[in-house]
Amino acid sequence: TQLLESGGGVLRLPPRSDVLPSVLSALALGPTLVVVPTFADVSLLAARLRRTGATVAVVPDDWAAAAGGVDVVVGTRSAAWMPCAGMAAAIVIDEHDEALQEERAPTWHARDVIAERCFRADVPAVYVSPIPTLVAVEELAGPDGPVHPGRERERLHWPHVVVVDRTDEEPWKKSLVTSPLIERIRDPLQRVLCISNTTGRARVLACRTCRALVRCERCDAAVGLADDGRLSCSRCLLQRPPVCQECGGGTFANLRPGVTRLGEELEAAANRPAVVVTGSDDAPPPRSDVYVGTEAALYRVGPVDVVAFLEFDSEMLAPRFRASEQALALLVRAGRLAPTVLIQTFNPDHEVVRAAVESNPDIVLEVERDRRRLLGLPPYAALASVSGGYSDEVISELDRSEVEVGRDGDDRYLVRAKDWTTLGRAINETVRPAGARVRVVVDPPRV
Repeated sequence: TQLLESGGGVLRLPPRSDVLPSVLSALALGPTLVVVPTFADVSLLAARLRRTGATVAVVPDDWAAAAGGVDVVVGTRSAAWMPCAGMAAAIVIDEHDEALQEERAPTWHARDVIAERCFRADVPAVYVSPIPTLVAVEELAGPDGPVHPGRERERLHWPHVVVVDRTDEEPWKKSLVTSPLIERIRDPLQRVLCISNTTGRARVLACRTCRALVRCERCDAAVGLADDGRLSCSRCLLQRPPVCQECGGGTFANLRPGVTRLGEELEAAANRPAVVVTGSDDAPPPRSDVYVGTEAALYRVGPVDVVAFLEFDSEMLAPRFRASEQALALLVRAGRLAPTVLIQTFNPDHEVVRAAVESNPDIVLEVERDRRRLLGLPPYAALASVSGGYSDEVISELDRSEVEVGRDGDDRYLVRAKDWTTLGRAINETVRPAGARVRVVVDPPRV
């Protein structure tokens, strides 16, 4: 309430806290626009608001009611553009969630749309998140930073984090199914969800005889083992029998097992069935006490007792400048499903792990602030990716005195400027013939 009265800002609420009181505080000012990440969030929040006696329009289905006037207009990211008659305040729930970023061209972020819309309407906006992004903290928070509960109260609403330190293990010889994990999956009183973002049976293999990494004979990329037992290259799609090119051996060490193989290992270790959950399935997964899947399983499996990240280093150390924020977001999502989160890592001192253990997202925030200032990354600079058939021509027309250009792979350029106005002007001044294919993503989330 005080945040709204002061003109809005960033509200940091821990993962297992309730956001409804925040919305009701805004509702006391008048009609309120609420943006949430997923359709499930929309349905739940709308039902709870109606039980309080508020009139609710769920957009886009209730567009006419939203334009006519209700107490609350609620929807996913597109709600940022929807009507809200007499809007007195706006709330963005889970500002850190990537679902609020539109990936189709033209790209935009619901947080930024709400910020501009509320500025023009002269009404307060509050951005709620357990782990506010650095962009929100630097551009939308007040001079004292995000508002949050006291440390003890905040810590109570974070999950209990168990860190499995694998520093002394040799990755070549050790399975992802560790002893602490086996204790959890064998406990008949616990339901466990295991997360690994490697699909299939295996993604990195080495010959057990000569220890050579198995590579594609066409494009030289590391190949994995498909579900049918053949070696498969994800880059050029070439498939071949499982034979080492160096020595002809036929047995391989699985350096990075996929969820299909992990499902078999977990089932054997737990001595009870394990269900593999994939993001491509439409039907809900069958009832089980042990699940394994990619991060999509965090949205498809109901409440469990433990969420275990089997190889969390691949998330924390991903080659993306927002990797730490995105890894912490996975822990937040897991903490809403389970009271206990287990992390297997070779980097127990990483800022993401420390922030989760101490229930203090400021640890990541401070490291990210220094790192991005040093490297000139958002929010301390403006960044866009340019790709498509006409991207070479667009890049050649840019004024290099105002922007820097770099390559991101074979088919995408990164363009950086000191601020968003300079970046936008430089790109808009390029000439593109009608029908020329080019895609510009402003502030891309995964580069």
